[in-house]
Amino acid sequence: MASAVTFGVSVSPCFGISSKPRHRHRLRVRPERLAGDDLSVYSSDGVSVNGGAGSATGEKEKKGSFLDGGNGNGSLSLKPGTEKKMVKQRVVSEELEVLWDDGYGTNTVKDYLNVAKDMIKPDGGPPRWFCPLECGWPIKDAPILLFLPGLDGVGMGLILHHKALGKVFKVQCLHIPVQDRTPFEGLVKLVEETIRQEHASRPNSPIYLVGDSFGGCLALAVAARNPTIDLVVILANPATSFGRSQLQPLFPILESVPDELHVTIPYLLSLVMGDPVKMATVGIEHRLSPMQKMEKLSSNLTALLPLLSGMSNIMPKETLTWKLKLLKSASAYANSRLHAVKAEVLVLASDKDNMLPSQDEAQRLKNSLSNCIIRRFKDNGHTLLLEESLNLLTIIKGTCKYRHSKKHDFISDFLPPSMSEFRYAFDVVAGYMRFASGAALFSTMEDGKIVQGLAGVPNEGPVLLVGYHMLMGLELSCLVEAFLQEKKIMVRGIAHPELFWGKMQSSSNEFGFSDWVKVMGALPVTANYLFKALSTKSHVLLYPGGAREALHYKGEEYKLFWPDQPEFVRMAARFGATIVPFGTVGEDDIAELVLDYNDWMKIPVINERIKESIQDGIKIRDETKGEVANQQLFIPGMLPKIPGRFYYLFGKPIKLKGREDLLKNREEANELYLQVKSEVEQCIDYLLKKREEDPYRSIIDRTIYGALYSSADQAPAFKP
Repeated sequence: MASAVTFGVSVSPCFGISSKPRHRHRLRVRPERLAGDDLSVYSSDGVSVNGGAGSATGEKEKKGSFLDGGNGNGSLSLKPGTEKKMVKQRVVSEELEVLWDDGYGTNTVKDYLNVAKDMIKPDGGPPRWFCPLECGWPIKDAPILLFLPGLDGVGMGLILHHKALGKVFKVQCLHIPVQDRTPFEGLVKLVEETIRQEHASRPNSPIYLVGDSFGGCLALAVAARNPTIDLVVILANPATSFGRSQLQPLFPILESVPDELHVTIPYLLSLVMGDPVKMATVGIEHRLSPMQKMEKLSSNLTALLPLLSGMSNIMPKETLTWKLKLLKSASAYANSRLHAVKAEVLVLASDKDNMLPSQDEAQRLKNSLSNCIIRRFKDNGHTLLLEESLNLLTIIKGTCKYRHSKKHDFISDFLPPSMSEFRYAFDVVAGYMRFASGAALFSTMEDGKIVQGLAGVPNEGPVLLVGYHMLMGLELSCLVEAFLQEKKIMVRGIAHPELFWGKMQSSSNEFGFSDWVKVMGALPVTANYLFKALSTKSHVLLYPGGAREALHYKGEEYKLFWPDQPEFVRMAARFGATIVPFGTVGEDDIAELVLDYNDWMKIPVINERIKESIQDGIKIRDETKGEVANQQLFIPGMLPKIPGRFYYLFGKPIKLKGREDLLKNREEANELYLQVKSEVEQCIDYLLKKREEDPYRSIIDRTIYGALYSSADQAPAFKP
């Protein structure tokens, strides 16, 4: 058993580096037992020192498994024995509450620089692993995440993300002391031995390597040497492009700078590598007024800029010269072995990286590696992980990289949204739609009374929300937000597979809509996932009309295009679920449909592109089953209007507990199916009539109300 009671004195044998106790500085510690035999020791200074790293992608669904009928109902037959296996499956989301505190924004670069002051004190020790105290205790069977630092070597580059990552990963960070001169091959062996030990201890669990800049070279080198180990490699502006750096001509000059002037070099480098404004923006709430944001930003910048001079202590002249040579050898080593990398790779690239050509390098790596995807960040600099952007865990979730086994599972590996994700998603990503639509929601109680809000929707699952899909699915964000805000319930929407595996998922390298729908719990439209969602007592959102409703033609607004098969009724009956029919209106108050599928087909060139896209797309229906099978994926031409309002009405819940007879009696199942469809139509008719009585239907009236009384979001609607 290895332990460390002083920072960097006693090191695990897995490092392969001897360490003599000298220059000790003592820390108050508390021990923690990890999965293996190593003893992790926590310090009062906010890090735990450990001799080792603890204990030593989703594939495409087969097209035949997609549901046949709507974006959620159809043939739901499962293989014998599958039901029992699914029900027993462990679900991560049961260990985290919805809107949990991920701590993002509570730490800033200022905290990084303050911690670095203590960690760079010479102790004579070799490179070692430590666990930041803020990471806390992870959930059961959490995979391990090893952070490989950039040029600074401190190992605190994830300080903005510690609390979030520590909830779902066993986080270990590599610390490379300032005076250490371990060659690149030595660092590769150190990390390699750690992952091999972890793999031997937990062979079925993935190992995450997060490499920042220089650490990206280290991660790729280790992955190339260990192609049989299940690795998920995340690279933030990897330094594999060091040979093409914009600053390459300046590096030789740095070696000849007089010692008395060297104090300015790390300071200037810090300004080139990162964006101080983006660093100072961390933790500033998006809902603040512009004036409040500017005041907060000014205060943060004033506190941050003087601290950047401390970079000269992190990288004194001799260390900087050594690190540049180390970076050159690391880049050459990693690039020569890219062909051997078989790991799952996610590259995070900044558009405003002034140190490395990260955007071009990301594309090169994608073309060179067998399993690589990219996410671009257009407003960030080289120090992406220390700047205001997205939480790293959010990126991992949105790209479906979080998993506990060989393959990502949208049910068992799902992590509910945190409070910071909720705020960003509905203040920034869907902020305009939220403001423009002024959503008003109503529900029906057991006695048939209609009330404002969601009180009529059961809190306990399984619940199947079945309704009408407005044009382009415009109603989705407001619906999901309302359930999270009012009831703290995560609605799992059944979504088209194009969002997960088709061109919509890969058309843009920015972290966009298709990523956010995964963060917010969307599920691919497969029988297995609907089965799993109901078996875990979830609230599931189902649109039987699917893309045919969401991409309807002119004159078809508020018309249902449902299939003939009542399979979602039978599936709900199997689990004793409650069906809640609902209607939505308001698309005609937001935009006018001017170009539908038939119009596009009359335009040369464009029609051929649409046909090719449809032919290459993922099919989820049998083309022989009538109008509902006519799901042509295209982008309709819309003309914006002065926004009106979105209205939602959830009908009286239909309880199917004890209705197992519906599994065998297709006639009764079909009658109930037609009843649900009829109630959705009645909800739509009710809303179309009652919205005429709303004095705040127009955004102009709501804005005036908000200016006089409270916010426009709280403007009342019609009385039910």
